Amino acid sequence: MRVKAVQTALYTYPDITIVCGNEQFEDDRDDTLLNPTIIIEILLPSTEKYDRGKKFLNYRTILSLREYILISQDGYHIERFARQSNNTWVFSEATGTDSHIELTTIQCVLSLGEVYEKVDLSSNDEDELLG
Repeated sequence: MRVKAVQTALYTYPDITIVCGNEQFEDDRDDTLLNPTIIIEILLPSTEKYDRGKKFLNYRTILSLREYILISQDGYHIERFARQSNNTWVFSEATGTDSHIELTTIQCVLSLGEVYEKVDLSSNDEDELLG
């Protein structure tokens, strides 16, 4: 589903979007979400710089956004940015198959072993997999 950052007028298509409560849409077509709670992006070599930079800068203007999650596609690595009550963002990360990361907004724990369960990372060398 498309997401719009109203303050910057940026439209994006996140990989996964979670809304807590009622969805707010730009218009009656219900195809552009205005109030995501969590946005998850799978990092690709072609989009990683944008996902970490300008896109996240725009996402931070969405007041409903509580967590921004970046999932590496080529190694066991998930990063979490969580908005604090003073509007600052706190970074945490998990690396390795035995690790986990908590999405506190929705009281969910992501096990990296489960997230990457069906992902074939055999073409990557061990150093890349461990971050």
